[in-house]
Amino acid sequence: MRTKASFIGLGITCALLAAPAAAWADASAWTFAGGGALMLKEGTEELTPRGAMSFDVGMGTNPDGKFILGGLFRFTSVFGLGPDAALMVRAATHGFQASRFGAALDVGYFQRLWGSYSRGITGSLTIGFPLGFSLSVHGIYATNDTMGFGAIAGIDFLRLTVYRQVLLDVWPNPSPAHKIPPAEARLTGPWARF
Repeated sequence: MRTKASFIGLGITCALLAAPAAAWADASAWTFAGGGALMLKEGTEELTPRGAMSFDVGMGTNPDGKFILGGLFRFTSVFGLGPDAALMVRAATHGFQASRFGAALDVGYFQRLWGSYSRGITGSLTIGFPLGFSLSVHGIYATNDTMGFGAIAGIDFLRLTVYRQVLLDVWPNPSPAHKIPPAEARLTGPWARF
């Protein structure tokens, strides 16, 4: 019994000594909804314009870094045909995450959930504007001679609310996710905090 108590005491002591003095686990996150037009081709078909609605959900590293790395799930509904799904890696600038001007690059795996159920690679370049507005250019290349490209515009609701670092004088952000003031993050902030 005494040996068991000693091991418990030793474990608690080690845990307290290993704990950092100050730590936080802030993470970046994205929740986007938007619509646009895509040019799609499957098999021997010609490129055909289609309307689409896209939804993104993801999370990444600390929003105070100059660059943010993360993962993203994208669900795109192609009107009249069906849904496409993608699992992607995102690299974004601090300006993108803080809802100022910035950019994000997404690359990953693509799965078509209709037609010939093609799979392959997809990518997008997103330009972020103040208040969470975004404009992105998408591209896909997949099996069964599937390819496509297009543009989607919309809004990221988390960049509009929690991560917003613009218009703070007229619209305060009561619970910002950023620990570093916007000016410091841009000039002297860390490269990427995990």
